[in-house]
Formats: sequence, structure tokens, C-alpha cells
Amino acid sequence: MSQQKLLQMVISVLIMGEYQISERCDMRPRSFDLIARQDKKPLVIKVVAHIDSVTEEVAHDLALIARCLKGTPLIVGERARDTELERGAIYLRYGIVAVNVSTLYDYLVDRVPPLVYASPGGLYVNINGELLRELREQQQMSLGDLAHVLGVSRRTISKYESGMGTTLDIAVRIEEIFDTAVVEAIDLLSYESPVGHRTPAPSGSVPSDLERMGIRLHAMQRAPFQALAEFHEELILTGYGPAQKIVRRAALIGNISEIANTRAMCIITDYNKKKKVGKTLIIGENQLHSLENGSELIELIDK
Repeated sequence: MSQQKLLQMVISVLIMGEYQISERCDMRPRSFDLIARQDKKPLVIKVVAHIDSVTEEVAHDLALIARCLKGTPLIVGERARDTELERGAIYLRYGIVAVNVSTLYDYLVDRVPPLVYASPGGLYVNINGELLRELREQQQMSLGDLAHVLGVSRRTISKYESGMGTTLDIAVRIEEIFDTAVVEAIDLLSYESPVGHRTPAPSGSVPSDLERMGIRLHAMQRAPFQALAEFHEELILTGYGPAQKIVRRAALIGNISEIANTRAMCIITDYNKKKKVGKTLIIGENQLHSLENGSELIELIDK
């Protein structure tokens, strides 16, 4: 399937799931393709045919953007290594959840969560350990009795009851023994992926006036905006550079900020005025000198 067709299918699923969707981020290089929102928690989505093509740098940007937006990073693809992604299963790429379009549809449209996760060695599931212990004790089975039936050790059964995952085959056999579902569903929107330290914007990449105003800056490597600017939990998607490079991004940054429920500005190094392009404040770098703090900048963006 072509990249464009895959992206269109993802957009269709999001529409059926009643999500608001940003314009496609079609500038290269890019760490994400879409931002979508249904309620307060946005999805930051990367669409690729092969999830192994997502580099660690891209994954870092995805995770950082999602963390700042209080949202969820998500990769949607077709293949991993030499196999197709299974429906109803989640995969991890540098700690970020990856699923195929069918799994996304099941979750967002039909409200059917995935049950299986891929890990080295095969497909696994999470077991409700407390329920498993109750079922075993109700049947008056010892750890050793259940271990013998399943062909595993007593220690393994103890780990299952403490929350360790197991193979799909073992889970099916457990459910057959007790005639009860013990597999726990996976909530894509609450799955927490590990996120590295936020990357401070390097010196010279954005105006020093922003830090003077008490604004924290986090550099983006592959996003349409050069930095995420934070002031008292308020977030500003920030572009910075010469007009020829930045102005054409202003509308896209504004559109993304609208879906993400943030603010947007572009700071132009060779421009001495200020104006609005949609939701995005266009401001000359020199105009920042007169602002005392981040509150004044936010007021200016909101005018």
C-alpha cells in the first residue's frame, strides 16, 4: 500500500471516530503526520508503511511533543521486520505504540481494544493476576497443580499472579481450564511510553529574549516548528528563522495549534513588524525586546 493511501485510511478512521484532525504535516523532515483530538487528550500520529523506518530521533520528537501536549504518541503502519502487523496487537518502536489501521479502527470506531502485544519471541498478553489467583484457589489448586497442567514452573505461575504477561497460547489454556476470561485489554490512549529528557533548545536556535521572559524552550529536530515554548503550563508552538523559510509554515503551525489546543507564533529574523496569519502570531525578532515576560507575549498572541 502506498504511503498516501495508508495516510488516507488513517484519516478516514479518525473521522469515523469523530476526531478533529490537523492538516497533514507535509514538510520534510517530519516527526509526525497528523495531530488529532476528540477530547482533552490529543493523538500525535506518525504514519509509515514499515515501522522499523521510524528512527530513534523521530521517536524522541514524537514522545516529547505528546508529553508536552499531554497526549499520546502513536505509530500506524503495516509491517515490522519481515511480517505484517497483526490485527488486535500492539508493537513498540523505541517505546512508542505501533498498530495497523485495522487495530486503530477497532479501537477508535468499534471501541474494541487490542489484547495482544508483540515482544521478542512472539505475541503476549497481560493477565489479571488477582483474578487468576482467585480462580485457582476456588478450584483448590496449588501453584504446583496449575503449573503441572500448564507445563510451567511454580515460580512462573506466581509471576503470572503478580502481573507478568504470558504467551497467547498459555492464556488460552488458562481460560479453558477456568472457563473465565483472564486476559486484560490494552488501552492505547493510556499506554505510557518511556520518554527521554526534554531537549533544551541549543544556544542561537531561538531568540534569547524568550528565556529572559521566563519561557522554557524544548528543541524539535523534525517538526514544522523549531521549538515548544512553555510558560506556566501554557504551550506555544514556535517557528524561528528568516521570512522565506518560516512564513510558509505559519498557517500549518496555526492549524496544528488549533487542534492541539495550544498557541502558535513565528519569530522572523528579517522582519520588524507583527501580524497574524490565522491563529499564528508573526513577529519580528526585534519586537521581542520590548516584552518583559511570557504573560505579555501570550496576551499579544491572543489579541
